[in-house]
Amino acid sequence: MNPRSHSLREALARRPLLGDGATGTQLQQLGLAPGACGEAWNVAQPGSVRLVHRSYFAAGSDLLTTNTFGGSSYVLAGHGVGARVRELNVAGARLAREIAGDRAWVLGDIGPFGGMLEPLGDGVPQEVALAFQAQAAALLEGGADAILVETMSDSVEAALAVRSARAAGAEFIFATYSFQPAAAGLRTMMGSTVAEAMAAVVMAGADVVGANCGTKLSLEAYMRLTAELVAAAEGRPVMVQPNAGSPRLEDGRIVYDIHPAQFAAAVPGLLAAGARVIGGCCGSTPAHLAAMSVHFAR
Repeated sequence: MNPRSHSLREALARRPLLGDGATGTQLQQLGLAPGACGEAWNVAQPGSVRLVHRSYFAAGSDLLTTNTFGGSSYVLAGHGVGARVRELNVAGARLAREIAGDRAWVLGDIGPFGGMLEPLGDGVPQEVALAFQAQAAALLEGGADAILVETMSDSVEAALAVRSARAAGAEFIFATYSFQPAAAGLRTMMGSTVAEAMAAVVMAGADVVGANCGTKLSLEAYMRLTAELVAAAEGRPVMVQPNAGSPRLEDGRIVYDIHPAQFAAAVPGLLAAGARVIGGCCGSTPAHLAAMSVHFAR
């Protein structure tokens, strides 16, 4: 077993872990144009990516997430760099590994492939699986301690990504979905219930399961969601990474209304609901994570 993956498993059994926060919005503040390929900055602007990782590391994050959310060949192809999967993912993992050192663990980030699987769309499952496997292999090559499959809405795609990461050699895999309010309770965009979503990734072999992002979910709603996740996780540790509120435009810029102190105030409730890993998603900053860190003993 990879000693770093083993130490992560042991740490998670001992105490709750603090994740990190948003990457894309932080890079945009450093000059990344909205809609541009953030993964390309792993090579073109490595100093900026290091700065984001270093800021979360200084804030107390136990886990640093690679700047590779859109690093599959499908998403990169939309930016004209589909042939650079290995290069950009290896570079992204190495940048996070450089900052994490021996104090934090690196999560190799894999987001959705950007389309729909057959028969709803034209994504061929076998081809998408190979794309996820290639991305996961590059992240592991670059030094990722675990793979994070996140912001999923299709339980079939989520399970496919988990199995692909395992086939690439990942010994520790996180899998999280994005949920939103619906008439019949919380659902993914594709209509999966919390129980259905969790069952898919548990069966696929995920080691940690949970939720991140989420449309119109308050921190109070995230506490209720956390309890549902724990009930459906079949004993797996649960990870939750809420947004810092819903985005809105103010003077031509996107702002999020939940401030660091408010975010930190939710941590005891999330822990009481059973979360073992807590971080932030869209709109969260190093200041949010620093405020949260007081609730995580080391």
